[in-house]
Amino acid sequence: MKIRSVLVANRGEIALRVFRTCRDLGLRTVAVVAPADVSAPHARAADVVVPVPGYLDGDAIVAAARAAGADAIHPGYGFLSENAGFARAVEDAGITWIGPSPAVIDLMGRKDRARTAAVEAGVPVVPSYPLDADPATLDYPVLVKAAAGGGGKGMRVVRSAAELPDALGAARREAVAAFGDDTLLVEKYVERGRHVEVQVLGDHHGAVVHLGDRDCSAQRRHQKVLEEAPAPARSADEAARAAQRCDDAVRLAAAVGYVGAGTVEFLLDVDSGQHYFLEMNTRLQVEHPVSELVMGTDLVRLQLQVAGRAGEPLRQEDLVPRGHAIEARVYAEDAWGGFLPQAGTASYVAWPAPRDGGGSGGPAGGVVVRTDHALESGQVVSTSYDPMLGKVIVHAPTREAARAALVRALDETVVLGVTTNTGFLRALVASDAFRDVGLPGGLDTSWLDRADIGGADLPAPDEAAARAVVLDRLAAEDRARTRGPFALDGWRSAAEPAPYVVPWLEAAPDAVSAVGGTRVAALRRTAHAVEAVVDGQQWRFAEPDPFTASAAAAGDGALVAPMPGTVTGVAVQVGDTVTEGTVVVTMEAMKMELALRAPFDGTVTSLAVAVGDPVALGALLAEVEASAS
Repeated sequence: MKIRSVLVANRGEIALRVFRTCRDLGLRTVAVVAPADVSAPHARAADVVVPVPGYLDGDAIVAAARAAGADAIHPGYGFLSENAGFARAVEDAGITWIGPSPAVIDLMGRKDRARTAAVEAGVPVVPSYPLDADPATLDYPVLVKAAAGGGGKGMRVVRSAAELPDALGAARREAVAAFGDDTLLVEKYVERGRHVEVQVLGDHHGAVVHLGDRDCSAQRRHQKVLEEAPAPARSADEAARAAQRCDDAVRLAAAVGYVGAGTVEFLLDVDSGQHYFLEMNTRLQVEHPVSELVMGTDLVRLQLQVAGRAGEPLRQEDLVPRGHAIEARVYAEDAWGGFLPQAGTASYVAWPAPRDGGGSGGPAGGVVVRTDHALESGQVVSTSYDPMLGKVIVHAPTREAARAALVRALDETVVLGVTTNTGFLRALVASDAFRDVGLPGGLDTSWLDRADIGGADLPAPDEAAARAVVLDRLAAEDRARTRGPFALDGWRSAAEPAPYVVPWLEAAPDAVSAVGGTRVAALRRTAHAVEAVVDGQQWRFAEPDPFTASAAAAGDGALVAPMPGTVTGVAVQVGDTVTEGTVVVTMEAMKMELALRAPFDGTVTSLAVAVGDPVALGALLAEVEASAS
């Protein structure tokens, strides 16, 4: 069957990613758009847009495909991508499902059934225990996890018999809430493990191939942060084990009749080198770009080829790995402040410039830089969807070259107005622990949960150093403004001139981007602060500050939102006299009520909000003018 029109049952960067390949193939594209996404990038990118109540409404999405004349549906990842009922409804409607069969999704989507399938295929699994086993007989630590889902939901590490009953109860409640199924598994917990997975692809001819392995050990609370291909630390023994993992993944996929793209996940015991089957994801993974870059292929194109039953049988010999690729997930979260999710309006966004490699002797030094994202300047980031804003992916001839290239790419990643984890990602990529993944003392799946974030393991960014860079850049900006809007000379107070790397003034007249060595400072003046990005880390320097003499003299009476939230109370009116510590505004954020108080004795000169108003991080709430002394 020939596919001519593809509906993507998803949003954000994955919808744009699928549309990109569809356009390359000359296929018509259809977007489904929830009410809050009417002006989102994926809505503007498609040939046809159909409104739906939400991305979990399978009936509405199938109806949208019929109405738009789409003959195939690509589910992306998340939402309904591993919902066998939805896949079945798509097929029953006579529409091509771009993914494995509903029966295989059912089988491999449950950890207990998938585990049985792995055992029958001769693939090693982690030792397990019956749920009714005497807690005193288990070999602790053990892992309690939901059979019906993933992503860390319904999962608990248990270190003693006394902890087991409470852990089972909590995991069961969480599993019901997340998956509607309270079935649990209890397995031996591998204290130091790496998450290594294998990308597989099966076709309608019965052929199954792999696209090598990936290491996804940089995780926080079972959520991936960095991914790379191939898995690092390749001694001769490790290379042989990697080949065995790939063979095991192919054998399992073939045994269940897998058709389409999927990922077989393994837990690699750092101490023994033994790998164990964890689960299979019956869809495209977030981290699929690293496999694409290493193999020089397009997985979405292959998915479309397989779903359309086109082409010759897949052949393993056609897939030859080259170089190393690493991906970093950029999230709207405050990594140095407890990883709290963030929201607001992205006032300015600049992703790294794409690089195509240019060959080993070319201008890019063999480095490829790719960004998959759906975030642009002026876009509102809400808490309604997953906080991932985009992915920065690099490829280079060696892992070390890729690691260095990713640091540079994260330096060039700028999001102002919304706090992101970019600075944290840069620090993690540059760390010894990530450099030494797979070596004694290197990073494993629980390292980030054990690490001293902001301390010895991953030191917090240096505010004083960032402030110095910001002041330096402001001086350059002020000098440039005296000689025309584009006459930036990169002046620095204590070093040679620094070249400018992003033409900020073309897009934002009050913003400048500059690089000196490996340090990048992106600056934007607002009414009450200066926003900056230095080494990937966002800063917001509020007045008073050396930025303006008048503000330094007057003092800072601006009350700004310390987190995104909702105003719950306004205790004063403009013109009221207040004393230091008087509550001016209250707001609710992350289920906490926060009181914003007058910083000194004075008069309320402005109120920018009312009860019920949603506010972004850093939004001005009120201003107090100090009393004359």
